[in-house]
Amino acid sequence: MEQEEADPAAKSRAQRHTFLGNRCLDVYFRFGNTLYDALKVFDEITDKNIVSWNICLKGFCRFGELQRAHNMFAEMPVRDVVSWNSMISGCVSGGFFDNAFCLFSKMQIAGMRPSEYTFSIVTSLVTCSCHGKQIHGGMIRNGMNLSNLILGNSLINMYGKLGCVDYAFGVFFAMEEVDIISWNSLISGCHRSGYAELALDQFFQMRSTKHSPDEFTISSVINVCCNLPNLEKGKQIFAFCLKVGFLSNSIVSSAAIDLFSKCNRLEDAIRLFEELDWWDSAVCNSMISSYAQHDCVEDAVQLFVLTLRENLRPTEFTLSSLLNSAPIFLPAELGSQIHSLLVKLGFESDPIVASSLIDFYSKVGLIDYAMKIFANVGVKDLTSWNTMIMGMAHNGKVFEALNIFEELISEGIAPDKLTLAGVLLACNLGGLVDEGMTMFLSMGEEYGIVPQDEHYMSIVDLLSSTGKLKEAIDIVAEMPYEPSFMIWESILRACVIHGDFKTH
Repeated sequence: MEQEEADPAAKSRAQRHTFLGNRCLDVYFRFGNTLYDALKVFDEITDKNIVSWNICLKGFCRFGELQRAHNMFAEMPVRDVVSWNSMISGCVSGGFFDNAFCLFSKMQIAGMRPSEYTFSIVTSLVTCSCHGKQIHGGMIRNGMNLSNLILGNSLINMYGKLGCVDYAFGVFFAMEEVDIISWNSLISGCHRSGYAELALDQFFQMRSTKHSPDEFTISSVINVCCNLPNLEKGKQIFAFCLKVGFLSNSIVSSAAIDLFSKCNRLEDAIRLFEELDWWDSAVCNSMISSYAQHDCVEDAVQLFVLTLRENLRPTEFTLSSLLNSAPIFLPAELGSQIHSLLVKLGFESDPIVASSLIDFYSKVGLIDYAMKIFANVGVKDLTSWNTMIMGMAHNGKVFEALNIFEELISEGIAPDKLTLAGVLLACNLGGLVDEGMTMFLSMGEEYGIVPQDEHYMSIVDLLSSTGKLKEAIDIVAEMPYEPSFMIWESILRACVIHGDFKTH
Protein backbone atom coordinates (compact mmCIF):
# COMPACT_ATOMS: atom_id res chain seq x y z
CA MET A 1 0.00 0.00 0.00
CA GLU A 2 2.84 2.37 0.94
CA GLN A 3 4.63 1.47 -2.31
CA GLU A 4 1.51 2.32 -4.31
CA GLU A 5 1.30 5.70 -2.58
CA ALA A 6 5.02 6.34 -3.11
CA ASP A 7 4.94 5.75 -6.85
CA PRO A 8 2.67 8.72 -7.68
CA ALA A 9 4.83 10.94 -5.46
CA ALA A 10 8.01 9.81 -7.20
CA LYS A 11 6.37 10.34 -10.57
CA SER A 12 5.31 13.83 -9.54
CA ARG A 13 8.84 14.69 -8.43
CA ALA A 14 10.26 13.37 -11.72
CA GLN A 15 7.77 15.45 -13.69
CA ARG A 16 8.67 18.56 -11.69
CA HIS A 17 12.36 17.84 -12.28
CA THR A 18 11.73 17.50 -16.03
CA PHE A 19 9.62 20.68 -16.12
CA LEU A 20 12.25 22.73 -14.26
CA GLY A 21 15.04 21.17 -16.29
CA ASN A 22 13.29 22.15 -19.52
CA ARG A 23 12.85 25.73 -18.27
CA CYS A 24 16.56 25.97 -17.39
CA LEU A 25 17.51 24.36 -20.71
CA ASP A 26 15.47 26.94 -22.62
CA VAL A 27 17.06 29.82 -20.69
CA TYR A 28 20.60 28.56 -21.37
CA PHE A 29 19.91 28.14 -25.09
CA ARG A 30 18.26 31.55 -25.36
CA PHE A 31 20.66 33.64 -23.31
CA GLY A 32 23.84 31.57 -22.96
CA ASN A 33 26.98 32.31 -24.95
CA THR A 34 28.01 28.68 -25.38
CA LEU A 35 26.36 25.31 -25.82
CA TYR A 36 28.32 23.67 -23.01
CA ASP A 37 26.12 24.74 -20.08
CA ALA A 38 22.90 24.03 -21.96
CA LEU A 39 24.01 20.53 -22.93
CA LYS A 40 25.08 19.88 -19.35
CA VAL A 41 21.53 20.68 -18.20
CA PHE A 42 20.11 18.46 -20.97
CA ASP A 43 22.26 15.52 -19.85
CA GLU A 44 21.15 15.98 -16.23
CA ILE A 45 17.43 15.69 -17.08
CA THR A 46 16.88 12.03 -16.23
CA ASP A 47 13.34 11.75 -17.54
CA LYS A 48 13.53 13.64 -20.85
CA ASN A 49 10.27 14.26 -22.67
CA ILE A 50 9.56 15.52 -26.20
CA VAL A 51 9.79 19.12 -24.97
CA SER A 52 13.37 18.51 -23.73
CA TRP A 53 14.43 17.19 -27.13
CA ASN A 54 12.69 19.99 -29.03
CA ILE A 55 14.30 22.71 -26.90
CA CYS A 56 17.71 21.20 -27.57
CA LEU A 57 16.93 20.88 -31.27
CA LYS A 58 15.90 24.55 -31.51
CA GLY A 59 19.00 25.51 -29.53
CA PHE A 60 21.34 23.80 -31.96
CA CYS A 61 19.63 25.56 -34.87
CA ARG A 62 19.82 28.91 -33.07
CA PHE A 63 23.58 28.47 -32.65
CA GLY A 64 23.95 27.44 -36.31
CA GLU A 65 24.92 23.88 -35.37
CA LEU A 66 22.81 22.25 -38.07
CA GLN A 67 24.82 19.03 -38.29
CA ARG A 68 24.43 18.44 -34.55
CA ALA A 69 20.74 19.27 -34.89
CA HIS A 70 20.42 16.65 -37.66
CA ASN A 71 22.20 14.09 -35.51
CA MET A 72 19.92 14.76 -32.55
CA PHE A 73 16.84 14.70 -34.79
CA ALA A 74 17.86 11.23 -35.98
CA GLU A 75 18.32 10.05 -32.36
CA MET A 76 14.99 11.34 -31.06
CA PRO A 77 12.79 8.51 -29.75
CA VAL A 78 9.65 10.41 -30.72
CA ARG A 79 9.14 13.40 -33.03
CA ASP A 80 6.20 15.76 -33.16
CA VAL A 81 5.33 18.60 -35.53
CA VAL A 82 7.47 21.01 -33.47
CA SER A 83 10.50 18.79 -34.05
CA TRP A 84 9.99 18.81 -37.81
CA ASN A 85 9.28 22.55 -37.86
CA SER A 86 12.46 23.26 -35.90
CA MET A 87 14.57 21.34 -38.40
CA ILE A 88 12.88 22.89 -41.43
CA SER A 89 13.21 26.38 -39.96
CA GLY A 90 16.85 25.72 -39.05
CA CYS A 91 17.66 24.69 -42.62
CA VAL A 92 16.00 27.84 -43.95
CA SER A 93 17.95 30.05 -41.53
CA GLY A 94 21.16 28.37 -42.63
CA GLY A 95 20.36 28.86 -46.32
CA PHE A 96 19.85 25.13 -47.00
CA PHE A 97 16.56 25.52 -48.85
CA ASP A 98 16.71 22.18 -50.70
CA ASN A 99 17.23 20.40 -47.37
CA ALA A 100 14.21 22.23 -45.96
CA PHE A 101 12.01 21.04 -48.84
CA CYS A 102 13.38 17.52 -48.46
CA LEU A 103 12.46 17.51 -44.76
CA PHE A 104 9.00 18.83 -45.61
CA SER A 105 8.49 15.86 -47.97
CA LYS A 106 9.85 13.35 -45.45
CA MET A 107 7.60 14.80 -42.78
CA GLN A 108 4.52 13.98 -44.83
CA ILE A 109 5.84 10.55 -45.82
CA ALA A 110 6.30 9.84 -42.10
CA GLY A 111 2.61 10.59 -41.60
CA MET A 112 3.18 13.83 -39.69
CA ARG A 113 0.53 16.43 -40.53
CA PRO A 114 2.11 19.84 -41.28
CA SER A 115 0.94 22.74 -39.14
CA GLU A 116 0.08 26.26 -40.21
CA TYR A 117 3.59 27.29 -39.19
CA THR A 118 5.09 24.55 -41.39
CA PHE A 119 3.28 25.85 -44.44
CA SER A 120 4.15 29.47 -43.63
CA ILE A 121 7.86 28.49 -43.68
CA VAL A 122 7.64 26.47 -46.89
CA THR A 123 5.74 29.15 -48.83
CA SER A 124 8.67 31.52 -48.29
CA LEU A 125 10.96 29.11 -50.19
CA VAL A 126 8.91 28.50 -53.32
CA THR A 127 10.56 29.73 -56.54
CA CYS A 128 8.14 28.55 -59.24
CA SER A 129 4.38 28.94 -59.61
CA CYS A 130 3.80 25.21 -60.21
CA HIS A 131 5.43 24.33 -56.90
CA GLY A 132 3.56 27.16 -55.18
CA LYS A 133 0.21 25.85 -56.36
CA GLN A 134 1.15 22.37 -55.10
CA ILE A 135 1.87 23.80 -51.64
CA HIS A 136 -1.44 25.69 -51.77
CA GLY A 137 -3.20 22.44 -52.68
CA GLY A 138 -1.43 20.69 -49.80
CA MET A 139 -2.88 23.23 -47.38
CA ILE A 140 -6.37 22.52 -48.67
CA ARG A 141 -5.86 18.73 -48.48
CA ASN A 142 -4.65 19.04 -44.90
CA GLY A 143 -7.77 20.96 -43.95
CA MET A 144 -6.02 24.24 -43.23
CA ASN A 145 -8.14 27.32 -42.66
CA LEU A 146 -6.96 29.55 -45.48
CA SER A 147 -8.75 32.56 -44.03
CA ASN A 148 -6.26 32.35 -41.17
CA LEU A 149 -4.09 35.48 -41.21
CA ILE A 150 -0.74 33.66 -41.04
CA LEU A 151 -1.55 31.25 -43.87
CA GLY A 152 -3.42 33.79 -45.97
CA ASN A 153 -0.62 36.34 -45.72
CA SER A 154 2.05 33.75 -46.51
CA LEU A 155 0.12 32.72 -49.65
CA ILE A 156 -0.37 36.33 -50.78
CA ASN A 157 3.33 36.97 -50.28
CA MET A 158 4.27 33.76 -52.12
CA TYR A 159 2.07 34.43 -55.14
CA GLY A 160 3.21 38.06 -55.23
CA LYS A 161 6.86 36.97 -55.41
CA LEU A 162 6.03 34.48 -58.15
CA GLY A 163 4.23 37.09 -60.25
CA CYS A 164 0.87 35.31 -59.89
CA VAL A 165 -1.05 38.44 -58.95
CA ASP A 166 -4.45 36.97 -59.83
CA TYR A 167 -3.91 34.12 -57.35
CA ALA A 168 -2.73 36.61 -54.72
CA PHE A 169 -5.96 38.57 -55.15
CA GLY A 170 -7.95 35.33 -54.99
CA VAL A 171 -6.47 34.49 -51.59
CA PHE A 172 -6.88 38.07 -50.39
CA PHE A 173 -10.57 38.24 -51.23
CA ALA A 174 -11.23 34.79 -49.73
CA MET A 175 -9.87 35.82 -46.32
CA GLU A 176 -12.48 36.62 -43.68
CA GLU A 177 -10.22 39.24 -42.16
CA VAL A 178 -7.12 41.01 -43.47
CA ASP A 179 -4.50 43.10 -41.69
CA ILE A 180 -1.79 45.56 -42.70
CA ILE A 181 0.54 42.67 -43.58
CA SER A 182 -2.07 41.40 -46.05
CA TRP A 183 -2.25 44.80 -47.74
CA ASN A 184 1.52 45.23 -47.75
CA SER A 185 2.01 41.80 -49.34
CA LEU A 186 -0.59 42.57 -52.01
CA ILE A 187 0.90 45.99 -52.83
CA SER A 188 4.42 44.57 -52.93
CA GLY A 189 3.27 41.66 -55.12
CA CYS A 190 1.64 43.98 -57.65
CA HIS A 191 4.81 46.06 -57.75
CA ARG A 192 7.12 43.05 -58.20
CA SER A 193 4.95 41.76 -61.02
CA GLY A 194 5.19 45.04 -62.92
CA TYR A 195 1.72 46.38 -62.10
CA ALA A 196 2.73 49.74 -60.64
CA GLU A 197 -0.64 51.44 -61.15
CA LEU A 198 -2.47 48.46 -59.66
CA ALA A 199 -0.18 48.59 -56.62
CA LEU A 200 -1.04 52.26 -56.10
CA ASP A 201 -4.74 51.49 -56.52
CA GLN A 202 -4.46 48.99 -53.66
CA PHE A 203 -2.76 51.61 -51.50
CA PHE A 204 -5.56 54.11 -52.04
CA GLN A 205 -8.13 51.33 -51.54
CA MET A 206 -6.47 50.45 -48.22
CA ARG A 207 -6.66 54.10 -47.13
CA SER A 208 -10.46 53.84 -47.37
CA THR A 209 -10.50 50.97 -44.84
CA LYS A 210 -9.75 50.87 -41.12
CA HIS A 211 -6.13 49.92 -41.78
CA SER A 212 -3.49 52.62 -41.52
CA PRO A 213 -0.30 52.34 -43.59
CA ASP A 214 2.94 51.59 -41.77
CA GLU A 215 6.54 52.29 -42.77
CA PHE A 216 6.65 49.16 -44.96
CA THR A 217 3.52 50.24 -46.85
CA ILE A 218 4.94 53.68 -47.50
CA SER A 219 8.39 52.46 -48.55
CA SER A 220 6.75 49.99 -50.97
CA VAL A 221 4.52 52.67 -52.45
CA ILE A 222 7.44 55.09 -52.84
CA ASN A 223 9.35 52.36 -54.67
CA VAL A 224 6.31 51.87 -56.89
CA CYS A 225 6.41 55.58 -57.75
CA CYS A 226 10.02 55.19 -58.91
CA ASN A 227 8.73 53.13 -61.85
CA LEU A 228 6.02 55.57 -62.93
CA PRO A 229 6.58 57.94 -65.88
CA ASN A 230 5.90 61.10 -63.87
CA LEU A 231 6.50 62.33 -60.36
CA GLU A 232 2.95 63.39 -59.51
CA LYS A 233 1.98 60.24 -57.61
CA GLY A 234 5.35 60.27 -55.90
CA LYS A 235 4.81 63.86 -54.78
CA GLN A 236 1.43 62.92 -53.31
CA ILE A 237 2.96 60.06 -51.33
CA PHE A 238 5.85 62.28 -50.22
CA ALA A 239 3.39 64.95 -49.02
CA PHE A 240 1.52 62.26 -47.08
CA CYS A 241 4.81 61.20 -45.44
CA LEU A 242 5.47 64.79 -44.36
CA LYS A 243 1.94 65.15 -43.02
CA VAL A 244 2.00 62.06 -40.81
CA GLY A 245 5.69 62.26 -39.88
CA PHE A 246 6.86 59.15 -41.71
CA LEU A 247 10.11 60.77 -42.86
CA SER A 248 11.49 60.26 -39.37
CA ASN A 249 11.47 56.56 -40.22
CA SER A 250 14.67 55.21 -41.75
CA ILE A 251 12.95 52.85 -44.20
CA VAL A 252 10.71 55.60 -45.57
CA SER A 253 13.51 58.18 -45.80
CA SER A 254 15.70 55.71 -47.68
CA ALA A 255 12.90 54.96 -50.13
CA ALA A 256 12.28 58.70 -50.65
CA ILE A 257 15.98 59.26 -51.45
CA ASP A 258 15.80 56.39 -53.96
CA LEU A 259 12.66 57.93 -55.48
CA PHE A 260 14.29 61.31 -56.09
CA SER A 261 17.43 59.66 -57.44
CA LYS A 262 15.61 57.42 -59.92
CA CYS A 263 13.54 60.38 -61.11
CA ASN A 264 16.77 62.32 -61.85
CA ARG A 265 16.19 64.68 -58.94
CA LEU A 266 19.53 64.15 -57.22
CA GLU A 267 19.49 67.65 -55.73
CA ASP A 268 16.22 66.83 -53.93
CA ALA A 269 17.69 63.56 -52.65
CA ILE A 270 20.73 65.45 -51.30
CA ARG A 271 18.50 68.09 -49.70
CA LEU A 272 16.36 65.45 -47.97
CA PHE A 273 19.47 63.60 -46.80
CA GLU A 274 21.08 66.74 -45.38
CA GLU A 275 17.87 67.83 -43.62
CA LEU A 276 17.54 64.57 -41.69
CA ASP A 277 18.33 64.90 -37.98
CA TRP A 278 20.03 61.51 -37.99
CA TRP A 279 21.83 59.22 -40.37
CA ASP A 280 21.80 55.47 -40.14
CA SER A 281 23.07 52.67 -42.34
CA ALA A 282 19.92 52.57 -44.52
CA VAL A 283 19.77 56.27 -45.46
CA CYS A 284 23.55 56.48 -45.97
CA ASN A 285 23.50 53.44 -48.24
CA SER A 286 20.67 54.96 -50.29
CA MET A 287 22.56 58.24 -50.64
CA ILE A 288 25.83 56.51 -51.60
CA SER A 289 23.98 54.50 -54.26
CA SER A 290 22.32 57.68 -55.54
CA TYR A 291 25.66 59.46 -55.87
CA ALA A 292 27.16 56.47 -57.69
CA GLN A 293 24.20 56.12 -60.08
CA HIS A 294 24.55 59.79 -61.04
CA ASP A 295 28.31 59.44 -61.62
CA CYS A 296 29.16 61.52 -58.53
CA VAL A 297 31.64 58.85 -57.51
CA GLU A 298 33.91 61.09 -55.43
CA ASP A 299 30.91 62.15 -53.32
CA ALA A 300 29.87 58.51 -53.04
CA VAL A 301 33.33 57.44 -51.89
CA GLN A 302 33.59 60.29 -49.36
CA LEU A 303 30.24 59.36 -47.81
CA PHE A 304 31.18 55.68 -47.95
CA VAL A 305 34.40 56.35 -45.99
CA LEU A 306 32.45 58.47 -43.50
CA THR A 307 29.95 55.66 -42.87
CA LEU A 308 32.77 53.20 -42.25
CA ARG A 309 34.31 55.58 -39.70
CA GLU A 310 30.93 55.78 -37.97
CA ASN A 311 30.71 51.96 -37.94
CA LEU A 312 27.68 51.97 -40.24
CA ARG A 313 27.62 48.72 -42.19
CA PRO A 314 27.27 48.98 -46.00
CA THR A 315 24.83 46.71 -47.82
CA GLU A 316 25.47 44.55 -50.85
CA PHE A 317 23.57 47.12 -52.96
CA THR A 318 25.87 49.95 -51.81
CA LEU A 319 29.00 47.99 -52.63
CA SER A 320 27.48 46.92 -55.93
CA SER A 321 26.75 50.55 -56.89
CA LEU A 322 30.31 51.62 -56.08
CA LEU A 323 31.81 48.72 -58.02
CA ASN A 324 29.63 49.41 -61.04
CA SER A 325 30.87 53.01 -61.21
CA ALA A 326 34.51 52.34 -60.27
CA PRO A 327 35.83 51.06 -63.65
CA ILE A 328 34.73 54.25 -65.42
CA PHE A 329 35.65 56.92 -62.92
CA LEU A 330 38.10 55.52 -60.36
CA PRO A 331 39.73 52.46 -61.97
CA ALA A 332 41.17 49.28 -60.54
CA GLU A 333 42.67 50.55 -57.26
CA LEU A 334 39.34 51.61 -55.73
CA GLY A 335 37.58 48.48 -56.93
CA SER A 336 40.29 46.28 -55.43
CA GLN A 337 40.01 48.10 -52.11
CA ILE A 338 36.23 47.65 -52.11
CA HIS A 339 36.76 43.97 -52.99
CA SER A 340 39.05 43.54 -49.96
CA LEU A 341 36.47 45.22 -47.74
CA LEU A 342 33.55 43.11 -48.88
CA VAL A 343 35.58 39.94 -48.30
CA LYS A 344 36.06 41.07 -44.69
CA LEU A 345 32.34 41.82 -44.43
CA GLY A 346 31.43 38.39 -45.84
CA PHE A 347 29.73 39.71 -48.98
CA GLU A 348 31.90 38.03 -51.62
CA SER A 349 29.57 35.06 -52.12
CA ASP A 350 26.46 37.26 -52.36
CA PRO A 351 25.12 36.96 -55.95
CA ILE A 352 24.51 40.72 -56.30
CA VAL A 353 28.00 41.66 -55.14
CA ALA A 354 29.59 38.79 -57.06
CA SER A 355 27.96 39.99 -60.29
CA SER A 356 29.27 43.51 -59.70
CA LEU A 357 32.77 42.18 -58.98
CA ILE A 358 32.68 40.08 -62.15
CA ASP A 359 31.53 43.12 -64.12
CA PHE A 360 34.20 45.33 -62.53
CA TYR A 361 37.13 43.01 -63.22
CA SER A 362 35.84 42.31 -66.73
CA LYS A 363 35.72 46.03 -67.54
CA VAL A 364 39.27 46.66 -66.32
CA GLY A 365 40.55 43.67 -68.31
CA LEU A 366 41.24 41.34 -65.37
CA ILE A 367 39.08 38.56 -66.75
CA ASP A 368 40.91 35.81 -64.81
CA TYR A 369 39.93 37.53 -61.54
CA ALA A 370 36.35 37.71 -62.78
CA MET A 371 36.34 34.01 -63.64
CA LYS A 372 37.77 33.10 -60.23
CA ILE A 373 34.98 35.01 -58.46
CA PHE A 374 32.36 33.42 -60.73
CA ALA A 375 33.70 29.94 -59.95
CA ASN A 376 33.54 30.61 -56.20
CA VAL A 377 29.91 31.77 -56.15
CA GLY A 378 27.93 29.02 -54.44
CA VAL A 379 24.45 29.69 -55.82
CA LYS A 380 24.71 31.57 -59.10
CA ASP A 381 21.72 33.64 -60.19
CA LEU A 382 21.01 34.48 -63.82
CA THR A 383 22.63 37.91 -63.46
CA SER A 384 25.93 36.26 -62.48
CA TRP A 385 25.81 34.01 -65.56
CA ASN A 386 24.89 36.90 -67.86
CA THR A 387 27.63 39.14 -66.48
CA MET A 388 30.25 36.42 -66.93
CA ILE A 389 29.16 35.66 -70.51
CA MET A 390 29.22 39.36 -71.41
CA GLY A 391 32.58 39.84 -69.67
CA MET A 392 34.16 36.96 -71.57
CA ALA A 393 32.82 38.31 -74.86
CA HIS A 394 34.13 41.84 -74.28
CA ASN A 395 37.55 40.45 -73.38
CA GLY A 396 37.80 38.40 -76.57
CA LYS A 397 37.18 35.06 -74.87
CA VAL A 398 34.40 34.14 -77.25
CA PHE A 399 34.63 30.35 -77.00
CA GLU A 400 34.78 30.58 -73.21
CA ALA A 401 31.62 32.71 -73.33
CA LEU A 402 29.85 30.04 -75.38
CA ASN A 403 31.06 27.31 -73.01
CA ILE A 404 29.61 29.21 -70.04
CA PHE A 405 26.31 29.47 -71.90
CA GLU A 406 26.32 25.69 -72.47
CA GLU A 407 27.04 25.19 -68.77
CA LEU A 408 24.10 27.44 -67.89
CA ILE A 409 21.78 25.37 -70.09
CA SER A 410 23.08 22.11 -68.60
CA GLU A 411 22.28 23.47 -65.12
CA GLY A 412 18.64 23.73 -66.20
CA ILE A 413 18.59 27.53 -65.99
CA ALA A 414 16.40 29.33 -68.53
CA PRO A 415 18.27 32.14 -70.33
CA ASP A 416 16.71 35.57 -70.77
CA LYS A 417 17.14 38.25 -73.44
CA LEU A 418 20.38 39.50 -71.84
CA THR A 419 21.88 36.00 -71.87
CA LEU A 420 21.24 35.62 -75.59
CA ALA A 421 22.47 39.17 -76.24
CA GLY A 422 25.77 38.14 -74.61
CA VAL A 423 26.00 34.97 -76.70
CA LEU A 424 25.30 36.85 -79.94
CA LEU A 425 27.85 39.50 -78.97
CA ALA A 426 30.44 36.75 -78.47
CA CYS A 427 29.60 35.28 -81.88
CA ASN A 428 29.85 38.74 -83.44
CA LEU A 429 33.22 39.57 -81.86
CA GLY A 430 34.56 36.13 -82.77
CA GLY A 431 33.22 36.13 -86.34
CA LEU A 432 31.28 32.92 -85.65
CA VAL A 433 28.62 33.17 -88.35
CA ASP A 434 27.17 29.66 -88.14
CA GLU A 435 26.91 29.72 -84.34
CA GLY A 436 25.46 33.23 -84.39
CA MET A 437 22.81 32.43 -86.99
CA THR A 438 21.84 29.20 -85.22
CA MET A 439 21.33 31.09 -81.96
CA PHE A 440 19.46 33.97 -83.59
CA LEU A 441 17.06 31.73 -85.51
CA SER A 442 16.32 29.51 -82.49
CA MET A 443 15.66 32.33 -79.99
CA GLY A 444 11.89 32.29 -80.29
CA GLU A 445 11.23 28.59 -80.75
CA GLU A 446 13.76 27.20 -78.27
CA TYR A 447 13.85 29.89 -75.60
CA GLY A 448 10.63 31.86 -76.12
CA ILE A 449 12.51 35.15 -76.54
CA VAL A 450 11.57 37.65 -79.24
CA PRO A 451 14.66 39.29 -80.79
CA GLN A 452 15.13 42.91 -79.76
CA ASP A 453 17.41 45.70 -80.89
CA GLU A 454 20.56 44.39 -79.18
CA HIS A 455 20.07 40.96 -80.79
CA TYR A 456 19.46 42.42 -84.26
CA MET A 457 22.47 44.70 -83.83
CA SER A 458 24.84 41.81 -83.10
CA ILE A 459 23.62 39.49 -85.86
CA VAL A 460 23.51 42.25 -88.50
CA ASP A 461 26.98 43.43 -87.52
CA LEU A 462 28.26 39.84 -87.61
CA LEU A 463 26.90 39.21 -91.10
CA SER A 464 27.97 42.62 -92.41
CA SER A 465 31.51 42.41 -91.08
CA THR A 466 32.00 38.94 -92.61
CA GLY A 467 30.87 40.12 -96.06
CA LYS A 468 27.38 38.60 -95.95
CA LEU A 469 25.64 41.87 -96.73
CA LYS A 470 22.67 40.33 -98.53
CA GLU A 471 21.85 38.12 -95.54
CA ALA A 472 22.22 41.11 -93.22
CA ILE A 473 19.86 43.24 -95.29
CA ASP A 474 17.36 40.37 -95.50
CA ILE A 475 17.24 40.21 -91.70
CA VAL A 476 16.81 43.99 -91.47
CA ALA A 477 13.97 43.83 -94.00
CA GLU A 478 12.14 41.29 -91.82
CA MET A 479 12.40 43.33 -88.63
CA PRO A 480 8.94 43.99 -87.11
CA TYR A 481 9.87 47.61 -86.38
CA GLU A 482 11.99 50.39 -87.86
CA PRO A 483 15.71 49.54 -87.64
CA SER A 484 17.82 51.79 -85.45
CA PHE A 485 20.47 54.15 -86.79
CA MET A 486 23.22 51.89 -85.41
CA ILE A 487 21.98 48.92 -87.44
CA TRP A 488 22.06 50.92 -90.69
CA GLU A 489 25.45 52.34 -89.72
CA SER A 490 26.79 48.79 -89.35
CA ILE A 491 25.63 47.87 -92.86
CA LEU A 492 26.97 51.08 -94.43
CA ARG A 493 30.33 50.62 -92.72
CA ALA A 494 30.54 47.08 -94.10
CA CYS A 495 29.67 48.35 -97.59
CA VAL A 496 32.63 50.73 -97.45
CA ILE A 497 35.01 48.07 -96.12
CA HIS A 498 33.99 45.46 -98.70
CA GLY A 499 33.52 47.93 -101.56
CA ASP A 500 29.97 46.76 -102.10
CA PHE A 501 27.74 49.73 -102.97
CA LYS A 502 25.11 47.81 -104.91
CA THR A 503 21.52 47.80 -103.73
CA HIS A 504 20.35 44.36 -102.69
